Amino acid sequence: MSSPDARPQEGCLAVVNAGSSSIKFGLYAAGAEHAMLHRGKIDGIGVAPKLRVQNAEGVVVVERGWSPAELDARAATREVIVTAAALAQGRVIHGVGHRVAHGGARFSSPVRIDAPTLAELETLVPLAPLHQPHNLASIQAIAEAAPHLAQVACFDTAFHRTQPALAQQIALPRRFAEAGVRRYGFHGLSYEYVAMRLRELAPALAEGRVIVAHLGSGASLCALRGGRSVATTMGFSALDGLVMGTRCGALDPGALIYLMDAYGMSTRELEDLLYRQSGLLGVSGVSSDMRMLRASSEPAAAEAVALFVYRVVREAGSMAAALGGLDGLVFTGGIGENDAAARAEIAQGCAWMGVELDPDGNARGLGRISRAGAAVEVWAVPTDEEAMIASHAAAVLAA
Repeated sequence: MSSPDARPQEGCLAVVNAGSSSIKFGLYAAGAEHAMLHRGKIDGIGVAPKLRVQNAEGVVVVERGWSPAELDARAATREVIVTAAALAQGRVIHGVGHRVAHGGARFSSPVRIDAPTLAELETLVPLAPLHQPHNLASIQAIAEAAPHLAQVACFDTAFHRTQPALAQQIALPRRFAEAGVRRYGFHGLSYEYVAMRLRELAPALAEGRVIVAHLGSGASLCALRGGRSVATTMGFSALDGLVMGTRCGALDPGALIYLMDAYGMSTRELEDLLYRQSGLLGVSGVSSDMRMLRASSEPAAAEAVALFVYRVVREAGSMAAALGGLDGLVFTGGIGENDAAARAEIAQGCAWMGVELDPDGNARGLGRISRAGAAVEVWAVPTDEEAMIASHAAAVLAA
C-alpha cells in the first residue's frame, strides 16, 4: 500500500532533431499542452562539440564541451539521452520523437518505429543524403542505449501529401513515377507548426492563401490554402528550389550531363558538389552563413545574397500562381526570423503582389510586420519543429 504522500510519476517526452554536425533536442511534459521543459543543442560535432541546454524560462542550465575525438555523432546522441534523463528529474520518459527528413510514398503520417520500419527508411537515404543518415543514426543509437524507449518518426515530407496530384508529378515516363520518382517537398514539420500558429495569431488569414518562407541554411517556400500545402519549391529531393547555404537549388538537368561529360564527375562527386559545395558558399567563395556574407566586403558575397533574394522572389511568384492570388506572406527559419534586411529585400521584390512592410515592425521582427492597410499581410513567426514532433509523438504513443 502506498503512503498518503505517494504521487504517480509524471511523464515526459524527449524530442531529437539530428543533423550532420548538430543535434537539437527537447524535453516536453506529457499532457494536452506538451509544455516545453528544456531545450538543448549539441553543435560542432566533429570539430568542437559543445552542449548548451536552456530551461523553459531561457536560463542556461547545462553547458559543456568536448574534444572532437571524444564525441562523434553516435556518442552525441547517447549524450542527449543521458542529459535528458538527468533533466527529467524524476519524470518518466515515455518515448522519443524524431524528425526524419524523408517518408517516401508510404509514410504520410508519424509512425512508431520498429525494425521493418527502420529498414524501409534506410532505403530512402539516397533521396535525402544530407539528412536521412543522421536522423536514422540517432534512432539506432537510442535503440542500442535505451532499447526500452518507444521511438516515433515524424516526417518532413508528410505535410505535403495534401498537394494535388499534378503538383506532385514529374514529367518522366510513368514507370519512374510508379517507382516513387515524384515531388515530395520538405520542411513539412516547420510548415505544419507555422500553419498551426497562424490559426492562433490570424485566424482569418490562416483560412486564406498564404506563402510561408522557411529561410535558413536549408530554404524553401510553401503555398498554403486553408493551412494545407498545395505547392512547395522543394521536389524529389531537398536540392530543389531556392538557393541554400551549401545547396544549389533548382538546376537545369542538362548541367549535370555537361558536368559528367566535360569534367568526368561521378555521381558521388556530383552529390558532394550539389549538396555541400554550392549555394551561398559556392557563389560567394566566403561562407554559407548569411550573417558572414552581409559582413563581408567581397563583391561575390553581395552577389550571393542578391541571388538568394532573387530566387525567393521569383519562386514566390510561382507559389502565388499556384494559389491563384495571395493574402499573406510569413517569414520563418533562421534567416526569415532574424534577417530584417532579407525580409525587406524580398518584400520589395514582391511589391507587385501587394506586399508592403512597416519598417518599424520589420525591425522588431515578430508578429505582423506589414504596413497597415497593405493588400497582403506579412508576418514573422518563429518556427518550432521540436514542439510539432512532441505533439505528434505523444499522439502516436497514446494510440
